[in-house]
Amino acid sequence: MPKTSKATIRDVAARAGVSHQTVSRVINGVERVSPETRQKVEQAIAELDYRPNALAREMALGRAHTLACLSPNLTDYTLASIIEGATGEAYRHGYYLISASAPEESTFANLVDELVASRRTEGLIVINPYIDARYQHVPTNVPLVFVGSRPRGGAIRSVTLDDKGAGRIATQHLLELGHRRIALLTGPLAEDCSRDRQAGYESALQEAGLNPDPDLILEGDWSATSGYNAIRRWLDSGASFTALFAQNDRMAVGAIHALQEAGLHVPQDVSVIGFDDMPLASYFAPPLTTMRQDMLAIGVEAARLLIQGIEQPTKERPHVQIAAELVVRGSTAKCRN
Repeated sequence: MPKTSKATIRDVAARAGVSHQTVSRVINGVERVSPETRQKVEQAIAELDYRPNALAREMALGRAHTLACLSPNLTDYTLASIIEGATGEAYRHGYYLISASAPEESTFANLVDELVASRRTEGLIVINPYIDARYQHVPTNVPLVFVGSRPRGGAIRSVTLDDKGAGRIATQHLLELGHRRIALLTGPLAEDCSRDRQAGYESALQEAGLNPDPDLILEGDWSATSGYNAIRRWLDSGASFTALFAQNDRMAVGAIHALQEAGLHVPQDVSVIGFDDMPLASYFAPPLTTMRQDMLAIGVEAARLLIQGIEQPTKERPHVQIAAELVVRGSTAKCRN
């Protein structure tokens, strides 16, 4: 005997001889239904073994119990780890989290319209809201959490790494090894984290009585290629440096490749420190010294703050910073020059 299809709300309405809107009111406990009609609907539900969709029911009551996270992409290790942490924390509190990639401002705006206008989400996590003008499209009628950037106003909850502190620690590590000519390869300077890590680098140098050399600071784009190209540019210009602070691990790996290609040894000739502690960092040659950021913890905190904003809307809207950790491996050593 072929399996019958699952009963729908319209099947229940037809069996009870009422409209599907009346069935919805019975399911959602609305009082504007007579006892006789309610009994007919409940009997039809029992006979058809109808099971209303839980999410649809919550939405009808104005509660989706669904959060959304919009990220520039879903493949980058750091961004994916943040989303993983947020997803687990949301689930622990009885919420679902849907994530979507918004590589461009226009895509972001369209996704916001779709998610918020249709009430598919009760709150929104936005990763890197200032990489372009997407911050101008954030909704004002749902709770928000920014990740990776501080709100320019202050009326939005946010979670970031303590990037300035991390930049200072990375540079101090190289200074303690005796390095004085320390090059800096930043991420895109449109992003708060890049500027804050640079501020930490400059602060550490100044505390050591050194002035940052503009010729030893270049902007990258987070890719290994930009790390490789930066080293080639410095070497071609004759720049002198004994250490490099690259603001992410991929740029550090590209830089190491270029140094080795030029006949230089890491860390004997140039020490290199990265940032992120990506899973393969300990398997590079040499194993990469880096600043470890706990992306899962950042995601957990983002989801926690968002749920707090939904369930306690009058509570203060904090800016939370999470500390990074120095992980020393084989790519940094005492200065020999």
